[in-house]
Amino acid sequence: MFAIIKTGGKQYKVKPGDILKVEKLNAKEGDLVELETLMVSDEEGNIQVGNLGKKVVAKVLRHGRGRKIIVFKYMPKKHWQRKKGHRQWFTEIQIEKIES
Repeated sequence: MFAIIKTGGKQYKVKPGDILKVEKLNAKEGDLVELETLMVSDEEGNIQVGNLGKKVVAKVLRHGRGRKIIVFKYMPKKHWQRKKGHRQWFTEIQIEKIES
């Protein structure tokens, strides 16, 4: 059994027990969150697409920041440059169950 969920503007294929990093969610560590389901497949291989009232329940494991990404801009022949770093916030979740 697996599902396609949408969170943070991205889509993920998940099954119960998976651990993944998603865009930061407004939930405390240890909380259960429900995620938007786009598609669900059961054990027999039947696929249901669309908003069917199915729920994917996930547990928030931790919050953190990703590795640093360097943003470097420059203008050749003008002696102008700018260096900036960015670290994106994330939430690590574990898929508990896919409810039907």
